[in-house]
Amino acid sequence: MNTRILAVVLYLFLAASAAAETTHSFGVLPQRSATLTAQYWNPILKYVGEKCGLKLELGVKKSAEEFSEAEAKGEFDFVFSNHIFIPDHAAAAYRVMVRAAGEPIHGQIVVPDTSAVKKLQELNGRETGFPSKNAFVAYAAPMSALLLAGVTVTPVFGGNQEGVMAQLRAGSIPAAAVNSRVMKEYSARENFRYRVLWTSEPYLEIPVAVHPRVAEPVAKAIRDALIGMSHEAEGLKMLKASAAIIKQQGPFGFVPAQDADYKNQREVYRILWKKEAR
Repeated sequence: MNTRILAVVLYLFLAASAAAETTHSFGVLPQRSATLTAQYWNPILKYVGEKCGLKLELGVKKSAEEFSEAEAKGEFDFVFSNHIFIPDHAAAAYRVMVRAAGEPIHGQIVVPDTSAVKKLQELNGRETGFPSKNAFVAYAAPMSALLLAGVTVTPVFGGNQEGVMAQLRAGSIPAAAVNSRVMKEYSARENFRYRVLWTSEPYLEIPVAVHPRVAEPVAKAIRDALIGMSHEAEGLKMLKASAAIIKQQGPFGFVPAQDADYKNQREVYRILWKKEAR
């Protein structure tokens, strides 16, 4: 009898140890450089993982295009991305859990503050920078607006949000399509002044979503830890420290969200993909 009890205790101990060592991949859409992405996200993932007794491993790719391809194949257990709303990503079946806190974001088309370009129509026939063809607020939304306005541009892809902003700052391109929040943070960090030619309607911040292969108790634990982070002194301190690296303003952390909240983003992707397929 004692031997059986010992065996059960040993089994439970080993099972608990295995669970504690379980690693889940957390893919982050590369809006910034790999270094900045790691500096921002690794402390957050470490904190959340420790809260849940799991290990979250940051998943990055060299470009937004490569990341999007991996995401479409369902390579990550969790993702911080709105590319999941692209029609041909539906098979991966990622489900929204939370989203980044803060005011809605906008797609914008911007030029350097010193540019002679004053209106959207003046970009006709000229180059315009985009992070990648799969970006939402920095490609799908602005490209749809350009098509509706009858403005034809030559896309130049920068690999990620800040990659195309760097090209704009260097004068390599006359205009760029950007995420309003990332542009504001880049401007503050790099002391780069810009002017907005066009702004989209508001869209909810980027979500964190989970792949269906992840067990529901694990998904719930990660969700609760992300939401609770800004309500705990240690968690809020870490969020503020990460935000300071990229000059991000509050509010910080994550709030509840669900797939239905992103209906307008799915629709923009659907319309653009349909037009570009012609």
